[in-house]
Amino acid sequence: MSNVSGTRARPIVFVVDDDVSVRESLELLISQAGWQPETFASAAAFLARRRVSSPCCLVLDVGLPDINGLDLQERVAADQAEMPIIFITGYGDVPMTVRAMKAGAAEFLTKPFGDEVLLSAIRHAIERSETALRHEADTQGLRDAYASLSRREREVMALVVSGYLNKQIATRLAISEITVKAHRGKVMRKMKAGSLAELVNMAAALGIGRAVS
Repeated sequence: MSNVSGTRARPIVFVVDDDVSVRESLELLISQAGWQPETFASAAAFLARRRVSSPCCLVLDVGLPDINGLDLQERVAADQAEMPIIFITGYGDVPMTVRAMKAGAAEFLTKPFGDEVLLSAIRHAIERSETALRHEADTQGLRDAYASLSRREREVMALVVSGYLNKQIATRLAISEITVKAHRGKVMRKMKAGSLAELVNMAAALGIGRAVS
């Protein structure tokens, strides 16, 4: 769900908890804080929900009737890394907390906890989500720019960011140095790189150039 109008997308706070009273109270709390709540009674119901591209986070109960909350965390981390998870539980223990935090949980709260504690955790999680989405958008922009390069331009770019001089590139590719300069200029324009250092950073983000020997 992209933000077509240019106004900021309303962050979504997903809640997965099998206790209806918890879902209802959190739905009200989240709505009053200005976020969009979406509640689910099971992990399966949440997983069936279409992926979103808005800033979001997941408030997740550890003890669910179908898929364990920690196991659901693994699925979310693999498929939606930009969605931070806040665990809530009534019977947390140290090993459980350690496992959740090592797997990237934003917070692990043991019931009962104050509203402001949860709201603060959600606020920070949404900030993390916004940062991750901005990074993904930037990376996608780089991928699109790289996709616009011709095969020869990609070859030149890989050699340029690996430190080869125009003359060396010409020798390796069996083309003239003038042709290398022309390709190099096109690479800089298409990638919108203002300097060689910037192009090197772009290549690093895309994983390009490291395999060249």
